[in-house]
Amino acid sequence: MCNNNKGMVYSTAHGRMCPECGQSVKECRCIKASEPVKIKEKIQIRRETRGRRGKTVTVISGLPLGTEKMRELSIILKQKLGTGGTVKNRQILIQGDHVSKIRSLLNESGYVNIAGS
Repeated sequence: MCNNNKGMVYSTAHGRMCPECGQSVKECRCIKASEPVKIKEKIQIRRETRGRRGKTVTVISGLPLGTEKMRELSIILKQKLGTGGTVKNRQILIQGDHVSKIRSLLNESGYVNIAGS
């Protein structure tokens, strides 16, 4: 595809622009779902209890996703694990200790560069 908007990052008419094809991010078809996600930052999966009144929470951080995609991923993880959770401060919080299960689910989904694997 021809990139007529070379260098444009944001447009008031369309919002964020894809640097590859020049389309708005919502209309971008550059990233194929079948390709593994390539990121520079490692995805961190850790178990926390501090500051949560003794309740265990699995925290996933460093995901290269926008807020909406992160919410969609959290819904999928919550359904597969049969537990609750939320998205806060660019992190997915899942109730309970599910570090190994989440690591394997993310690997199956094509996420690479997970810390500790």
